[in-house]
Parts: sequence; C-alpha cells; structure tokens
Amino acid sequence: MRPDDEVCLCKHVSQRKLVNFLLREKPPCASGLAECLGAGTGCGWCVPFLKQLHEQWRNGEVPAVSATPDNYGANRGLYRERRRAEKAAQAAAETGSQ
Repeated sequence: MRPDDEVCLCKHVSQRKLVNFLLREKPPCASGLAECLGAGTGCGWCVPFLKQLHEQWRNGEVPAVSATPDNYGANRGLYRERRRAEKAAQAAAETGSQ
C-alpha cells in the first residue's frame, strides 16, 4: 500500500496517519490504534493489519501493509459478505431454537 491508502476503510484512516500515530503516541498495544480516528472499530477487517503495523513498529521496522489497495478492498468485501452470512445464520438458528 502507498502511505495515503486507507487501512481502515470504515473510518477512512490511512496508513500514513497510523504510522505517524505510532511514532507520536507509541501505544503499548495494537488496540491503542483505535485512538487514531477510530481505526479498527468498524467492521473489524483491518484489525489484523493494525496488529501487523504495531508489531512491525515494535520490532523497529518501517510499518507497512504489503497488500495492494485493490486486493485489500476486494478481500474486505468478501470478509463483509461472509460476516453478514454468519450473522444471518446465527439469527436463524436462534429463531429456530425458540
């Protein structure tokens, strides 16, 4: 990804913003990245990538997501479809057990 590509698509948080937040705020854990404009608090797709960025930063590496923006966005679409299907199945199971 390029620095201005969004890592958190729900909250529109770019990789540049996240990296600068890491350098400035030095969050002790990856969940602290949520304080950067709410990153990771929407659909949840970006949480593994936020953890990756945090881990890279902790290891003294340059934090970067290696996916291409198109691939990243397409995979998020599949993730969201799968999540909707799982929620629908769970709701149907709960309704059927009543």
